[in-house]
Amino acid sequence: MAKLTYIKAITDGLDVVLGEDPKTLIFGEDVGKNGGVFRTTEGLQDKYGEDRVFDTPLAESGILGLSIGLAATGWRPIPEIQFMGFTFEAVDSIGGQMARNRFRFSGKRAMPITVRTPFGGGTHTAEMHADNLENYFVGTPGLRVVTPANPYDAKGMIISAVENNDPVLFMENLKLYRSMKDEIPEGKYTVPLDTAKVVREGTDITIVAYSAEVNESLKVADKLAEENISAEVIDLRSLSPIDTDTIFKSVEKTHKVVVVQEAQKMAGVGAQVASEIAEHAIMNLDAPIGRVAAPDSVYPWAQVENDWLPNADDIEEKAREILAY
Repeated sequence: MAKLTYIKAITDGLDVVLGEDPKTLIFGEDVGKNGGVFRTTEGLQDKYGEDRVFDTPLAESGILGLSIGLAATGWRPIPEIQFMGFTFEAVDSIGGQMARNRFRFSGKRAMPITVRTPFGGGTHTAEMHADNLENYFVGTPGLRVVTPANPYDAKGMIISAVENNDPVLFMENLKLYRSMKDEIPEGKYTVPLDTAKVVREGTDITIVAYSAEVNESLKVADKLAEENISAEVIDLRSLSPIDTDTIFKSVEKTHKVVVVQEAQKMAGVGAQVASEIAEHAIMNLDAPIGRVAAPDSVYPWAQVENDWLPNADDIEEKAREILAY
């Protein structure tokens, strides 16, 4: 097994699906010769040709409109939206078209589209480049939303996404791209698109997180362990659907929970997780549900984003508050 960064694990997964299925296509802004703005598709055009990996005009609505037509005629498109903030230009293609088409055609026509898009703070990008916009999409019936938190899951989930017959919004965290490495098996393997993962077992408190906040939560678990406090950390991985069974089993064991997200607190994934726990597992709780999230404001300028983003200190403070309840 080779040690790969998060971004190279995705590249490796894309290489696998392109090699296995001639109906897979990668396209988007600068994804061809340049290999994408972050080089996620680097080398794939040279290997598979300009008919399989190609650049498009700077038109997100056109990119996803093309995806819908291709999917309807037997292809498996893998479009890239260069930054998640640019999905605003193509919301109708995602929510109004590709997510509804299986329903419209009574299940007779699938939409096997994997929309890749980078997101997330901590890298001091320009406006509209770092926003966590998953809250706009997790409530869209017919659309899967996933975001791996480590290189191993990144490769396995991109392969699963491309092979799935539902449209998948595949969110790639910018901060994780080159900040971590995992041992990655060669060739093909898959990771489910609808299950959470217990990345650290514990007995005193559950921390539910996703994407970069999983790593922040693991830092907190390490620190609490120095005081013999055992924190269980769950990586959601799938934001729609949410694997509530894994969460409920953990809460039943620990009786205390903190839900963490990088996005603004209003509504969204963290609110849904808290709501599910309150509705179905409240009798297992010995304390209120703790929540950690960004402020309900527009994403700030790069100069102050580190103060705005939730981090390990914020998670630790909330965890100690719930533990002491």
